[in-house]
Amino acid sequence: MVRLLYAIEFLIALLATYTVWSEVGGQEHLDMMAWYWKLLLGVAISVAAVKATAAAVSGERAWNARTLRWLSVILALAVACGALTYYYHVNEPPPEEDEDAAPTSQTALIERGTIRRA
Repeated sequence: MVRLLYAIEFLIALLATYTVWSEVGGQEHLDMMAWYWKLLLGVAISVAAVKATAAAVSGERAWNARTLRWLSVILALAVACGALTYYYHVNEPPPEEDEDAAPTSQTALIERGTIRRA
């Protein structure tokens, strides 16, 4: 029964990780990011969350050395997610300009039924 609860916690942690990452870092940057970075860091944070829970349950006190160690691993992985998101933010391609929006030299202005060249 405990393993089933840990599996459910892992799935919830996975959903929470990707939701927070896309809200904080921006979905556009996650879309540009390589899939293996998202998979590696998301699964690692979720596994570390389950390990922190298991360490809190197995010890005499909830806040023990193993729990704090796993929480520091979660923090380090979150910093890695932020650094990777910042890298993709800095190196994103420039926005494409719309060619149709560029004004031409011969623009026709319609004013009170007459056409004038600008």
